[in-house]
Amino acid sequence: MASPSLMDSLFQRSLDDIIKGLRHQQSTESTFISKVIEEIRREIKTTDLQTKSTALQKLTYLNSIHSIDMSWASFHAIECISSPAFAHKKIGYLAISQSFNESTPVILLISNQLRKDLNSGNEFEVSLALDCLSRIGTVDLCRDLTSEVFTLMSTSKVFVRKKAVGVVFRLFEKYPDAVRVCFKRLVESLESSDSQILSAVVGVFCELASKDPRSYLPLAPEFYRILVGSRNNWVLIKVLKIFANLAPLEPRLAKRVVEPICDHLRKTGAKSMVFECIRTVATSFTEYESAVKLAAVKIREFLLEDDPNLKYLGLHGLSIMAPKHLWAVLENKDVVIQSLSDEDPNIKLESLCLVMAMVSESNVVEICRVLVNYALKSDLEFCNEILGSILSTCCQNVYEIITDFDWYVSLLGEMSRIPHCQKGEEIENQLIDIGMRVKDVRPELVRVGHHLLIDPALLGNPYLHRMLSAAAWVCGEYVEFSGNPVELLEALLQPRTSLLPSSIRTVYMQSAFKVLFFCVCTYIEQKEDMTLEVSDLTSKGECSESSDLASAKAPVACDQDEGFNPRNSSQSYEDPSVVNGGHGHVSTSAFMEETSFTRESIVKLVNLMELSLCPLSGSYDVEIQERARNALGFIELVKRDILSRLLRKEANSESEDVCASTIVEWLHDAFYEDLGPVSITAQERVLIPDELVLKENLADLEAICGNVELTSSCSFSLRSPYYGESAGVSFSNHQVEEDSEPSTEATSLLTEHRRRHELYYLPSEKNETITTANDYAPATITIANDYPPANYPSSGINTNDDSQDLVTLTNQSLLPKRKPNYAKPRPVVVKLDEGDAAPVTAKKPEVKGDLLSGAIRDILNEAKPASSQSNPSDKSSIKKKGKEKLNVDLSDSKEDLAVREQPNPENPSSRRSKHRGHGKEKSKKSQREEGWGWKGRWW
Repeated sequence: MASPSLMDSLFQRSLDDIIKGLRHQQSTESTFISKVIEEIRREIKTTDLQTKSTALQKLTYLNSIHSIDMSWASFHAIECISSPAFAHKKIGYLAISQSFNESTPVILLISNQLRKDLNSGNEFEVSLALDCLSRIGTVDLCRDLTSEVFTLMSTSKVFVRKKAVGVVFRLFEKYPDAVRVCFKRLVESLESSDSQILSAVVGVFCELASKDPRSYLPLAPEFYRILVGSRNNWVLIKVLKIFANLAPLEPRLAKRVVEPICDHLRKTGAKSMVFECIRTVATSFTEYESAVKLAAVKIREFLLEDDPNLKYLGLHGLSIMAPKHLWAVLENKDVVIQSLSDEDPNIKLESLCLVMAMVSESNVVEICRVLVNYALKSDLEFCNEILGSILSTCCQNVYEIITDFDWYVSLLGEMSRIPHCQKGEEIENQLIDIGMRVKDVRPELVRVGHHLLIDPALLGNPYLHRMLSAAAWVCGEYVEFSGNPVELLEALLQPRTSLLPSSIRTVYMQSAFKVLFFCVCTYIEQKEDMTLEVSDLTSKGECSESSDLASAKAPVACDQDEGFNPRNSSQSYEDPSVVNGGHGHVSTSAFMEETSFTRESIVKLVNLMELSLCPLSGSYDVEIQERARNALGFIELVKRDILSRLLRKEANSESEDVCASTIVEWLHDAFYEDLGPVSITAQERVLIPDELVLKENLADLEAICGNVELTSSCSFSLRSPYYGESAGVSFSNHQVEEDSEPSTEATSLLTEHRRRHELYYLPSEKNETITTANDYAPATITIANDYPPANYPSSGINTNDDSQDLVTLTNQSLLPKRKPNYAKPRPVVVKLDEGDAAPVTAKKPEVKGDLLSGAIRDILNEAKPASSQSNPSDKSSIKKKGKEKLNVDLSDSKEDLAVREQPNPENPSSRRSKHRGHGKEKSKKSQREEGWGWKGRWW
């Protein structure tokens, strides 16, 4: 073995060689790393520790940079730390610290080596062992090595002592019983004159107090002494963090500490110290007006700095103060708005948070307008941050700050047309939620959804497909508020919907089914009303007048037939909401009075629906196939039982009438029942039946269906090859001739949109022709390939405002105003009794955290009775610099501690003599408590 080890050492590549090789192997880096790993596996098996440690060093580097697995070398790392050479130990401890965890099988093998190195006379070896223990310490390691760490906490070597103090936090976290051994010495270290040790111990208490601050309230006098007397900024920053956690628990403590904090805020020149004072005041001392005003002045100084880091800290400080002191944000609103155009993305995000903090019911419209202008000119990431902030702020507490829901729904529509918009899912959720909660906004909601559906540019953005799904659902669910259902149906059935995912397309199909059903029901109701009107007139003997009335209505119906032709739908129907200024509400009764359907118009809608859905009835997607066949079944019913009967005017066909009327009545009840919001916890209140067994044998499904893949070769279709055959009455030839060009009907809206927005269309190069035939309407559909590839900003939004103009614009909008008197009251928003937000489940504290807090409380509570049993000589030895210290006398071992904790009720005279011996100390203690202003818990 000697010669191979010698050869390996002579020709072994060092870590420098590996780094240089990686820099020259940019294209074949993975191949080079594989070769290096093979060399390391061969070299690390040698008995020569120099070769082994070099191989381990290279493996550690590859693990840290390229995440190469090194768990297989864990035993070799243990071999390196057992070497007497410090260089080998250093590499071994680094590898262990980097790769070991609680599940490492050989971790228990390092316990003895750690103990040996902790007791070494070489402080650097002790430092390596302490650093490794602080990183990988498990329950067993911390339990076995507590006594060694306790001894090192009192060593004279500052380099070792400060690291031992830092390791104590790991001991307390993993092994709470270590508190009884090390806590006293940790508290004694608070009076150390060495700044390094003091910084280490304050850091440990800062971490402990962040988890359970109440347990450390008795140590507040010690922290106060450090706050007043220390000149080390890093120590003071840690102490300020501690007081930020302690002050809310004891108001008298806050009153005592606020003045020294203000002194530091006035006198210190360190920016880090100033910011920590600001954060402490803003989080825990908000009731002290003078301190808050001083913090606001310092924040203003940060905001006016040229350094972007300091400017960010100023904005972050304002964000901390905003929840309770919004006036501080309003005083600096000019800087906040200007920061929206800053080059630093972090500054822009902080300023955005501050702008949203200023939003209220009186200025939400103006602020949203300003932010939308910024979004139009921003990059992709910040644009979506702005839109997300608007959406999340406006929907808080069930749209509490929204008064004009018509405006907000229009804003949601405008957001979707902003370039880079990727908030389709959030917009989808709010469109549906508002539609279910606010009944008064449904007409405007349908109008906005209609405009979104007719915009072919939105189909090219996959991030907005979810929003289009919501628009389709809204228009189908509340179709009675639509001003032009024919154009709406054409938009839902336009050929470009094939670009949508199947989950979105099914919503389109279902909404188109609802629109068609609404038109058919309206047509039936009109015929029934006309029949009743004629029968009433006849029963009164006014036959001549009724005939005149019929002749007078005939041309009107004819006009409606001509006007309702889908080919001319854009000219025949005018959106009432547009006529009323864009926000008009059209009731269902008003719409029914102004609109009448004829048999010819219904025939055209039915043919359009059938032509679009018939090819989809054989789709391999089950959802699409189901909805297509449902709609086609209804179409078949309409043709056979309604249109054909009306065509033949067979009023005495009772059987067919009963069948059609029953089915229509059922569908009417299903579609026209209002849907309301559902509590997020509704499912949890549903009791599981006793006989139902959930989550059982689910693993068997993988064995059964794991290899099943649905492909085109094995897919099934429920479509009948004879589906196109006539099942009822065929329409006449003149109806087929009228529908011989359904491509014009299906794409009339797209043509009109192209005429209006030709700028955003690509030139036509190629058309796709699809020929579809059935017994009712054989036709050819021409699908154009030219559609807008991207979104476009709304013409109503000005994109030319620069930052200064926007600052001027917001000078008035961000000021608090009186609640405006709206012309119409705020609509009713449906809220759930049990709340709309998800219940916040309080996290159970960890068991180890409870054990640690309990152990610390026990130590602090036992300190007072223990003081009555201590010797005066012991206490006098603990005193330093004439200051009172802790009156707890813990032994240097667990056994001695247990003996000293036992009370001695058999010798009361001894206790009285000890009390008399400590009379002077008690008087000092009482003076200290009086000077502090509140009684300590155990001193």
